[in-house]
Amino acid sequence: MKIVTVLGARPQFIKAATVSRALKETGVTEVIIHTGQHFDRNMSEIFFSEMEIPRPDYNLEISGLGHGAMTGRMLEEVESVLLQEKPDCMLVYGDTNSTLAGALAAAKLHIPVAHVEAGLRSFEMKMPEEVNRILTDRISRYLFCPTSTAVENLKKEGFDSFECEISQPGDVMYDAVLFYKQKVSEKSTILNFLEITNQPFTLATVHRAENTDDINRLKAICESLNHIHKSSKVILPLHPRTKAILQKNNIQLDFTPIEPVGYFDMLALLNGCDLVLTDSGGLQKEAYFFSKYCITLRDQTEWVELVNAGVNSIAGAQKEKIINTYEQVKGKKLQPSIQLYGDGTAAHTIAQRLSSI
Repeated sequence: MKIVTVLGARPQFIKAATVSRALKETGVTEVIIHTGQHFDRNMSEIFFSEMEIPRPDYNLEISGLGHGAMTGRMLEEVESVLLQEKPDCMLVYGDTNSTLAGALAAAKLHIPVAHVEAGLRSFEMKMPEEVNRILTDRISRYLFCPTSTAVENLKKEGFDSFECEISQPGDVMYDAVLFYKQKVSEKSTILNFLEITNQPFTLATVHRAENTDDINRLKAICESLNHIHKSSKVILPLHPRTKAILQKNNIQLDFTPIEPVGYFDMLALLNGCDLVLTDSGGLQKEAYFFSKYCITLRDQTEWVELVNAGVNSIAGAQKEKIINTYEQVKGKKLQPSIQLYGDGTAAHTIAQRLSSI
């Protein structure tokens, strides 16, 4: 049994860390393609070394292009690998250009596609991620949904009548947090390095195109973070693309952002912070895993169960709304009482199913 896995961005490395380990335990041969979509070492390479993910068998080094050019190049290169490797299945994660390119290359060669994190919907077609996840779901044979909401989304779209298999193993990112958080104290010194041990601080990230490509939205978010920084130190690991846009448009930050961080440093920051503000999908869940309230800097989220559970607020990119939401929830302590994302065995369940294809 041989599976080809396509990876390209930070969240996919985290998810793959759990599933790759489970695949190895079941005796499946896994061939990993790294598209290179995240090219910065702290956005990519460090995850393979830190999390003991098997080294990529192929590194395509495709980055820094527009959506069409990037996806097209990836499609061409992934197809070439598939023709050489002749796998039994293609495994893809999430909603990036790498995800779509891998799924499309396999589908055109009649190789079954397995999509981890299937069924998510933000219902905002202006988001490239939404387009990627919808198209990937449609051409996938095995749809592994993290939540019951994701399953319902697929059923509403008629997937029950398609040639596919829908299941709900849970969320592999929850698996990752449970496995790796025990290693944080020995793997990360970032709180000491930043001199924020036992000090209150707010953790923030900004990288989504809907925010970085709209200068008015980006300015409003940055002004909000500047305001929040007056009462709670803001720690912002700065995505390289966001950094370049801030510099190009002379957008001022009244605090010093830090370089992108590895997974263990991010877990340490999550564990130590009081609150999270982010436009990341994965970080919304990770905040919940660490019992931290989250303010989402988007107009919608695919993780609607967090909003319904009252642990996540959608603030968009309106300065006044972001600040008001912050004032309402700062200091709020969460006591998660339900398992929204499974029981921590999602990766094992996925690996068992793939091994029996």
